[in-house]
Amino acid sequence: MNIDWAAIGSVFGVSLVATVGLVALFTLGIKGLSARERATAQGDSATLAVTAAWLCFAACAAAVAYGIHLIVAKA
Repeated sequence: MNIDWAAIGSVFGVSLVATVGLVALFTLGIKGLSARERATAQGDSATLAVTAAWLCFAACAAAVAYGIHLIVAKA
């Protein structure tokens, strides 16, 4: 049995970057919704923050769907 360490390192690197990216996107979405709550409490509008939040959540969902697609397509 021959282990391809370079391939294992590559998979680890890509999964680490993808995980950090998804967490960052989701965090930005939560921050956007938090900005909406603050703006509502102050009587302001936070349309841009809410739009950005939903775009972040949509990007997270698209990344998860793409990952599931990759898993299913290889099976």
